[in-house]
Amino acid sequence: MGLLSQGSPLDWEQTKKHADHVRKHGILQFLNIYNKVKDRQKDVLKWGDEVEFMLAEMDDKNEKVQLVLNGKDVLETLQEKGENINPNHPTLWRPEYGSYMIEGTPGQPYGGTMSEFNTVEDNMGKRRREASSVLNKDETLLTITSFPRLGCPGFTKPEYKPTPVEKGVSKSLFFPDEAINSHPRFSTLTRNIRHRRGEKVVINVQIFKDKNTPSPFVEVFPEDDGEAARAALPNHIYMDAMGFGMGNCCLQVTFQACSINEARYLYDQLATFCPIVMALSAASPFYRGYVSDNDCRWGVISASVDDRTREERGLEPLKNNKFRIHKSRYDSIDSYLSCCGEKYNDIELTKDEDIYKQLLDAGIDKLLAQHIAHLFIRDPLSLFQEKIHLDDDNESDHFENIQSTNWQTMRFKPPPPNSDIGWRVEFRPMEVQLTDFENSAYVVFIVLLTRVILSYKLDFLIPLSKVDENMKVAQKRNALREGMFYFRKDVFKGCNPVLDPPSTALNGVESEVNDGEEFTLMSIDTIVNGKEGVFQGLIPMLNCYLENMEVDVDTRCTILNYLKLIKKRASGELMTMAKWMREFVAKHPEYKQDSVITDKINYDLLRKCDRIAKGEEKCPELIGDPVNRGK
Repeated sequence: MGLLSQGSPLDWEQTKKHADHVRKHGILQFLNIYNKVKDRQKDVLKWGDEVEFMLAEMDDKNEKVQLVLNGKDVLETLQEKGENINPNHPTLWRPEYGSYMIEGTPGQPYGGTMSEFNTVEDNMGKRRREASSVLNKDETLLTITSFPRLGCPGFTKPEYKPTPVEKGVSKSLFFPDEAINSHPRFSTLTRNIRHRRGEKVVINVQIFKDKNTPSPFVEVFPEDDGEAARAALPNHIYMDAMGFGMGNCCLQVTFQACSINEARYLYDQLATFCPIVMALSAASPFYRGYVSDNDCRWGVISASVDDRTREERGLEPLKNNKFRIHKSRYDSIDSYLSCCGEKYNDIELTKDEDIYKQLLDAGIDKLLAQHIAHLFIRDPLSLFQEKIHLDDDNESDHFENIQSTNWQTMRFKPPPPNSDIGWRVEFRPMEVQLTDFENSAYVVFIVLLTRVILSYKLDFLIPLSKVDENMKVAQKRNALREGMFYFRKDVFKGCNPVLDPPSTALNGVESEVNDGEEFTLMSIDTIVNGKEGVFQGLIPMLNCYLENMEVDVDTRCTILNYLKLIKKRASGELMTMAKWMREFVAKHPEYKQDSVITDKINYDLLRKCDRIAKGEEKCPELIGDPVNRGK
């Protein structure tokens, strides 16, 4: 989850006093890094994935599932058995926001050879087995995006009550502070977001209106001091803490590019895929024990860390704050970084003009300067006493302090000081899937996509305002089948057309779109699988690329197996995790068609999820029938 400094955390009033210092030295640190490595070329193509897990206890006797708050102990045990004694251990473990969460990554990044794709699922399996081996009896490791009863009474083991009126960091009506990782960064972020904002965060997710769901759906909160009553919207599921967003799990991929220019090009191109892949990986339809009308977690996380004041949100005139800020610090990107993307930067970009000028004067080009000046309109949220005065030539904590708390769909990552790591980009919108097979399929799909984009110099750019519209559509219930997404019609235009684009690529698109426009509305099926006369399709492009590459039989079979899953998900032949979970709940004998997920429904759902993840039960409607699965 970004920078994990150690030391004595400062409260918001103390942090605020040092905000300008952090920004000033953060920019100096960025400039020092940039000037040292801006001309660096020919870095090796490397990449890696991050999978987040939840620790849960299956209470078979009482038919109840609880999240186990022993992530710190599990993490320390895993590190002691692994990286602490062997720097080349195949897995790495890191803390995450929830004290019931851990994050696993490969011990070493994957390289640029195709055969690496054959090892991804195997490594994910190692992670799952390794972590499972140190759990207590009845405990298990879940790769689900959102725990359906997160925030319901007794959802943790041991059980803790929230403390909305007492001294605490979140003051949530539903989420106890004990469910937050004990590392001071996480509680400091939680408290300082609330203090900076001037009130608790407000998350409202539209409820799914079933046959017996009250209409209007309005909740009463007994311990509310009035704040929830003002914030909660009718017909919405109300949540009030960072844990409801950052306590979800995701799947991310980071790529090392061969140069800064390649990293910027990849950043832009992949940004257009964020909403598409988010809808394709949709896996989070339930919140706080209710069925929602959303399939993805993105908007929930965005609201859960929204530290903007009323002035910054445009609800009051600017008086104490410098900027009107249009989005939460967890949201879609606000500007493209490559020269190809400049003409598509059509959304208002708030930036710190002084920092922007400083960067331009230091020789940074306009596009990169405005990106950094935009990130730096934010305040630092977590600062440690021991980390205020740093060596700007050899440290980057102040830069990373701001950078790592701008949680956007894509992240552009300069190399750490004095390291052999190159310029990287991080792809961040994916929801975590139930099985290692599915998670591997999504990771390999994205990595292959980057290879095709770079090899054929493809151009998927559309106006950023359209990407933002796509992000809204992608989160809706059944967006995969029902949503229409803006997407570029001809991705070969102005590039090296090594792949033969179909002769009909520019004809036969929807009649409402002018011939002169470069993009049109498409279904995800069309985008991924192609449609005669509209778009060639990503899977056909990837297959064409594979045919031109030397790939051993084993690896080719593995890749095609993964692409088959993506293809069938996109066409609707296989369900998304979100749709599968909805159908499970709808058919459950205890479900009363009232949008409520009881402990028993939750238990039966997650027990089935656990069996599928462990390979003890097949699920052809979700996964199909893959062959040659990694062991």
